[in-house]
Amino acid sequence: MPMRRMPIGAEPRGDSTEFRVWAPRSRTVDVIDAHDRPTALKPEGDGYFSATAPIGVGGRYRYRLDAATVYPDPASRRQPEGPHGPSEVVDPDAFRWSDGSWPGLSRTGQVIYEMHVGTFTREGTWEAASRELPELARLGVTVVEMMPVAEFPGRFGWGYDGVALFAPTRLYGAPDDLRRFVDRAHAAGVGVILDVVYNHLGPDGNFLGAFAPEYFTDRYPNEWGDAINYDGPDAGPVREFFTANAVYWIDEFHMDGLRFDATQQIFDASPRHVLAEMAHRARAAAGRRGVLLVAENEPQHARLVRPPERGGYGLDALWNDDFHHTARVALTGRTEAYYTDYGGRPQELVSAARRGFLYQGQHYAWQRKRRGAPAWDLTPEAFVAYLQNHDQVANSARGQRMHALSSPGRWRAMTALLLLGPATPMLFQGQEFAASSPFVYFADHRPELAALVRKGRGEFLGQFPSIAAPDVSACVPDPGEPATFEGCKLDLAERVRHGETYALHRDLLTLRRDDPVFRAQGAHGIDGAVLGAEAFVLRFFGEDGDDRLLVVNLGGDLPLPVMPEPLLAPPEDARWTLAWATDDPRYGGCGAAPFDPDGPWRLPAQCALVFRPSPRTA
Repeated sequence: MPMRRMPIGAEPRGDSTEFRVWAPRSRTVDVIDAHDRPTALKPEGDGYFSATAPIGVGGRYRYRLDAATVYPDPASRRQPEGPHGPSEVVDPDAFRWSDGSWPGLSRTGQVIYEMHVGTFTREGTWEAASRELPELARLGVTVVEMMPVAEFPGRFGWGYDGVALFAPTRLYGAPDDLRRFVDRAHAAGVGVILDVVYNHLGPDGNFLGAFAPEYFTDRYPNEWGDAINYDGPDAGPVREFFTANAVYWIDEFHMDGLRFDATQQIFDASPRHVLAEMAHRARAAAGRRGVLLVAENEPQHARLVRPPERGGYGLDALWNDDFHHTARVALTGRTEAYYTDYGGRPQELVSAARRGFLYQGQHYAWQRKRRGAPAWDLTPEAFVAYLQNHDQVANSARGQRMHALSSPGRWRAMTALLLLGPATPMLFQGQEFAASSPFVYFADHRPELAALVRKGRGEFLGQFPSIAAPDVSACVPDPGEPATFEGCKLDLAERVRHGETYALHRDLLTLRRDDPVFRAQGAHGIDGAVLGAEAFVLRFFGEDGDDRLLVVNLGGDLPLPVMPEPLLAPPEDARWTLAWATDDPRYGGCGAAPFDPDGPWRLPAQCALVFRPSPRTA
């Protein structure tokens, strides 16, 4: 018998299939085919049952526990009728890959693009999305970060309520359509990492507990339901199940990495944290291919990205909410709810560029406790910086994009900081062309659950006093309405209609890729200084004095008749040359006055400027 690829699930063996499942509280387990014919699985011990049954590839099946209720396979590779329907046998080796020379991803030099497949195109499929990959590559994107695709109930959703973790959702196509998307991405020079949820399962269609209540625990509080049992009694098969899922996406779908959702809700007091185990196993599964492992971690624990030999989990990067929060306050002036502890001041933006997290153990008034841990040892590429992501756009009354909440000049200047800054930048789909479509929360559930979801969403947004006001809260779209979902779909023709914004992003990413100093992501050092109430400078040190200045002014015209700031001094025997500016008419700006590098400077209003040294001729 060939070795199994996964510890449980259905694996084809010619015209038959080998089935294996963990059901420690069951006396008998049968696999039932599409014609209701049973095959008894034999107990192996330790709660596992297995057998080979005459069901071929494409055959539908369910498991029957104790001659009573039937359920889909917890490790089903496909749920063609949704999470409540039968499972389908899939041959993971049938797809013919063409990416044999693809090297995978490293931590440095990446530009991430967060994508929700269901709204990225009008069709909302992997096939349609794959046709846009060459254009994303031309833009300068190097990694697509795909929001969760594990099967979930209903006609639409964000994906974070997935319940069949090994089954790519039927809503976007067949499993081979996802493989084809990844294969085409690699052909275009773009990596793909998948957002995975290992902190909870969705409220509808989750049958893990029917097979083994040991999958869950009440020993830890969880924001979204029962916590996963990673360290309690009988946790071994649970850890094996979820670790196998991480490996599965790398192995069978050639994913280039994973983004771990809300890791602060993954509770594990084991000597080796399950995230560290997943990281090790994912890299082993990739073989010679490099993988990129990113975590969302609200309390900002830097240990997640430290190597195991230094007590870390061995991941590569962390989402940096601090950068987003201070940038949003700088762009909008609003400081309510979890933006309370940010002023949007130049010093905060300089510190975020130099140090990543702003809170590394200081008191955090919004939560009435300390936030973060020291992260001084982390290099800039370990922080994923963004001005928008799915949560932050949706955490508003109407899901408006940031460009609609700020002035055009400020938005262009902040975009330059994001895309030229030393951190790993991430764009949220449509950001690159100032998408007019909103992005709000949407989820399709049965009526009684939909009512609870609608109520819960309203309570969550109630932390914002402006949204809690009755006249505003009444405007929050109903998550369960099809029109809410449809309204979030991108109009990709806006790449042309909003061509000035698209050109801004394209040119910035070209500069980031082609300029050796910006491409180095601060590897030779970076420093910064405040120049005014809303202005600052970042100096990127290059080799042999080949430095760059990024000057950002979010306020009005700022004369600098005196400049007692060493970072503004050019390298020896050189003078500064203005190389690029967001005020260029190509990007919708109104142009800037000529720059005299040897005289007093005058920073134009709401603009970002790039300077590089040139030889002094006289």
